[in-house]
Amino acid sequence: MHIGLIGGIGPAATDYYYRNLVRLAAERRATLDMTVVHADSPTLLANLTRDDKAAQTAIYQRLTERLVRAGAQCVVVTSVAGHFCIDDFAAVTPLPVIDMLAQVRAAVEASGVHRLGILGTETVMASHFYGGLGAIEIVPPPGEMLEAVHRAYVTMAAKGAVSDDQRAIFARACAHLLGEAGAEAIMLAGTDLALVYGDGSTDLPIVDCAMVHVEAIARNAFAS
Repeated sequence: MHIGLIGGIGPAATDYYYRNLVRLAAERRATLDMTVVHADSPTLLANLTRDDKAAQTAIYQRLTERLVRAGAQCVVVTSVAGHFCIDDFAAVTPLPVIDMLAQVRAAVEASGVHRLGILGTETVMASHFYGGLGAIEIVPPPGEMLEAVHRAYVTMAAKGAVSDDQRAIFARACAHLLGEAGAEAIMLAGTDLALVYGDGSTDLPIVDCAMVHVEAIARNAFAS
């Protein structure tokens, strides 16, 4: 299957998807056929802040038309924040959408975890992953900590690199969520968090939404 990636939101997340799809294709001795188009991260964040689903859906639709012309057979949005309008987009796009929210819900339900801390943008955290996990309890960081995580996350995503100060903010949030807040694991509900936790070196219990999504893409694209 020819994969169509809507990337650029942010660049590090796009790289994470690309590298892991290359790895999974090699492991399965499959041919990777993929086209990437670029969406603008600041525009997405502005539309997310205004909850302007129509504007962001129109952007995705224009990009998908390019993917269709390139021969893509499915479309993927490489951003958790970018899924705020995923239902609207799926209703109008000519290509089937591999929806991260549905894939993460299935993975979490299968894991047996019942209480998850969450890191990501303010909207994703405050909306409890867009309400997409049903009976699973989502616990965001409180108050000023949530705002600090959001600022650190969007700055990191735009730059495509993480600073020591940003790492410290995420670490404090994780410590609070796994400690006082009683979370069983941390949901990395921002694909650019791969910059912090994507090297496999953390001993924290995590649910990596980006990796769950990548593996779902591979199952669809590399099916024999």
